[in-house]
Amino acid sequence: MDLVLLVKAAIMGIVEGLTEFLPISSTGHLILTGALLHFDDEKAKVFDIAIQTGAILAVILVYWQRIRETIVKLPSDRQAQRFATNVLVAFFPAVVLGLAFGKAIKEHLFTAPVVATTFILGGFIILWAERRNHKVRVQEVDDMTWLDALKLGFVQCLALIPGTSRSGSTIIGGMLLGLSRKAATEFSFFLAIPTLIGAGVYSLFKERALLSAADIPLFAVGLVFSFLAAWLCVRWLLRYISSHSFTPFAWYRIAFGIIVLLTAFTGWVDWRD
Repeated sequence: MDLVLLVKAAIMGIVEGLTEFLPISSTGHLILTGALLHFDDEKAKVFDIAIQTGAILAVILVYWQRIRETIVKLPSDRQAQRFATNVLVAFFPAVVLGLAFGKAIKEHLFTAPVVATTFILGGFIILWAERRNHKVRVQEVDDMTWLDALKLGFVQCLALIPGTSRSGSTIIGGMLLGLSRKAATEFSFFLAIPTLIGAGVYSLFKERALLSAADIPLFAVGLVFSFLAAWLCVRWLLRYISSHSFTPFAWYRIAFGIIVLLTAFTGWVDWRD
């Protein structure tokens, strides 16, 4: 396989790993990077599944002890049962609304004005959320109720709109609903596992005709680099939130939204999925 193509796969994997769990929307960054690298053909749709898998595996590794303990204690421990139930409850709205509206959203909302608007609007929402007086009601993930989880599940569905950011909607939404910064961020990570796995399986089924054994090295490189970047990013973000706000990400989103408009109006990037 062409070495240049493998380098492009590595770059795309790094972009996915660095942006999937930050409140800045991985989708927008992958589209722009793919256009810059001329890595945006039909095969890229299947490749996205591989790099998302790498990001999922990174979260699983970071939280493996918690995940393993939950699985082991699930039959008898109420706290483990409550935690697992909350993740499933939060995952459910994305399944229903994603299946119901996912196709229509891709057909009608995947345009430069929509992506740019959601980037910029999301940035201003983060600025507003960070300047509010936070009344923390839920300090730890284990303190969440099923209703907290359900609300966050619906908030996550905002990420169906391109440019919104799944992690951004759940983290900032969680904070607005009374979760601590740490609890909102950690639950966003846990919720990413079933959400990204579900989306990946569904996409794999839809795009199965594009699969080819010849692309395995390409997918493997993307997966490995996505895994490494996501692992570093998740660990860094957990340290970062202990003493910093999300304000820098807000300004970044606003700037990136302007870039989206410029690249679209100059014809440099085709923002239609």
